[in-house]
Amino acid sequence: MRLARIDGGAGERSVAVVAGATGDHVLDLGPRPLSELFAELDGIRDLIETTDAETLPTLDPSSLRAPVRPRILACLGYNYRGHVPDGVDPTTDDPATPDVFVKTANTLGGPNDPVVVPAVADDVDYEGEVAVVIGRRAHAVPLAEAMSYVAGYTVLNDVSDRSWQRKQSQWALGKCFDGFAPLGPWLVTADEVDPQDLLVEVVRDGVVTVSQSTATTIFSVAFVVHHLSQVMTLEPGDVVSTGTPQKLPDAQEAHRPLAPGDAVTVRISGLGEFTTTFVAPPGDSA
Repeated sequence: MRLARIDGGAGERSVAVVAGATGDHVLDLGPRPLSELFAELDGIRDLIETTDAETLPTLDPSSLRAPVRPRILACLGYNYRGHVPDGVDPTTDDPATPDVFVKTANTLGGPNDPVVVPAVADDVDYEGEVAVVIGRRAHAVPLAEAMSYVAGYTVLNDVSDRSWQRKQSQWALGKCFDGFAPLGPWLVTADEVDPQDLLVEVVRDGVVTVSQSTATTIFSVAFVVHHLSQVMTLEPGDVVSTGTPQKLPDAQEAHRPLAPGDAVTVRISGLGEFTTTFVAPPGDSA
């Protein structure tokens, strides 16, 4: 089941995206955020099954907004085998615990929102990631129960500026420019997804630059939810992003910072895709 937020003209509304013979349609679920609807998923599923998709309005993809607005957007670094910090041997043993950082609320964007390339950012880069959406309050969750706290999954482009990231031991400033976390296009509920069997791909300039399965992640979704919940209480709608694979060798060799006019598509099997366009700051003619 796909759940989304759209601009309904008079404000955002939650919808179920329902496939029909003529394309995707939307079943209106009202103005409440998706995080308030997670306890009602069974009823929404029943409603979809008894509704003729062709009687519903057609989805306008340009109306899609970020599916959730997390209080916490926790992200993982170096969670795919083969993706390691510069200078580290990629064949070394797996780390004992995840490398966790946080993106702040100002970074959130929707699947159609352009991302401004800041004038002070010299090395803006992209990272396609599977984002886990928490479905119920999670604190000190046992590993065996962790998956029951997941509402579903969506797609994140963890935009980063490497120059600011390299300026300090903590990554916050390189990760937290305004709009550096476009999220979408919708949430796919957990019952339809095996998070350890998804293909993560990124396309830039018509070329696939990232292509790797989540089967190669070091820490599973269950472990990450369990691990984080020992420290921070996760609430419905919070997001845990599971890291990016390493770029393919040709893409690494041809690395070029993102610039106004560039576009990057992140696509993940079973979850969907969206394209982010990068633009100059307002008033900048570049």
